Amino acid sequence: MALLPPGSIIGILGGGQLGRMLAVAAAQLGYKVHIYAPDRESVAADVAAHHTQAAWDDEPRLAAFAAHCDVVTYEFENVPVDTVRFLSGHVAVRPGVAGLEIAQDRLAEKNFVAGLGGRPAPFAAVRDRASLDAALDRIGAPAILKTVRMGYDGKGQARIMTAAEADAAWDGIDRHAAVLEGFVTFAHEFSVLLVRGIDGETRFWDSPVNVHEGGILATSTLPPPQAVRDQQDEARALMARIAEELDYAGVLTGEFFATADGPIFNEMAPRVHNSGHWTIEGAVTSQFENHIRAVAGLPLGSTDTAALPVVMHNLIGGGIETVPALLADPACHVHHYGKAEVRDGRKLGHATWVGAPPA
Repeated sequence: MALLPPGSIIGILGGGQLGRMLAVAAAQLGYKVHIYAPDRESVAADVAAHHTQAAWDDEPRLAAFAAHCDVVTYEFENVPVDTVRFLSGHVAVRPGVAGLEIAQDRLAEKNFVAGLGGRPAPFAAVRDRASLDAALDRIGAPAILKTVRMGYDGKGQARIMTAAEADAAWDGIDRHAAVLEGFVTFAHEFSVLLVRGIDGETRFWDSPVNVHEGGILATSTLPPPQAVRDQQDEARALMARIAEELDYAGVLTGEFFATADGPIFNEMAPRVHNSGHWTIEGAVTSQFENHIRAVAGLPLGSTDTAALPVVMHNLIGGGIETVPALLADPACHVHHYGKAEVRDGRKLGHATWVGAPPA
């Protein structure tokens, strides 16, 4: 493929903050962005040249969008697979549909990763209430019940500490098809962030250690503890195999648990990722710029860390009100996503410190 020339239009499916940061990165490389999303509010469209608000299944609007774009990508993994399949018949979509389809089905994802030699937590399929009992007999408790489809930031999940809690957990996920996962004893959670070009070149950023609060990522920090550094290479090798198997182009993220037995795979995201936001200031080339480079066929940029330590802190709900105080810290970089409504659990921005810890 020829390199995408400056002035070309990159279509982005989804209008959230990841699309917003991708659009900024694209503009810095001379590209224009066209956002396609069904939502009325689109913080990505605020910084894009073009915006289409239409349903995911509106084929005439999708066809018009494809005709206007030179390449299309997506900013979150819940874009309907049928939408991407339709667009792929009209314009290049990178990454393609394969990774999206697998990431949308937790059971398919775990089986796929296990088939490539990865080690997910012990799991069992749950189709109905009876099979939940069978899964608990096999996996044991405590365990966590997760819907097969949808759900993120702690949504679509229910903990089961004893078998007596099975009824409440089943009702808690609205009786959807699910996966039961055994609890994993781990020292740390960490991410593997990679970018793969259309020529197969693959680069990795350093792995941050992640801390979640209420199921939502709170902080990503570098350097990680030694336990994570010792397991980084094995986790990277798995993610490289996944990317190659999917013929992937763009940023791909894997979440792992560092355990006494090595890295345990948790889940993957076929997109730029919250745990990689630190790369905007903390790496030579950010995840957003390298994703644009990859889908545009450009050479990949260096993924080296600029300076240590690095701390990325999410601004969630009322936390966005701390922005003035954060801006008073000369070492702090603030990103406000421009969302109008402040509510609990909503990611509204993030702050990053590079080379110095938070004041």
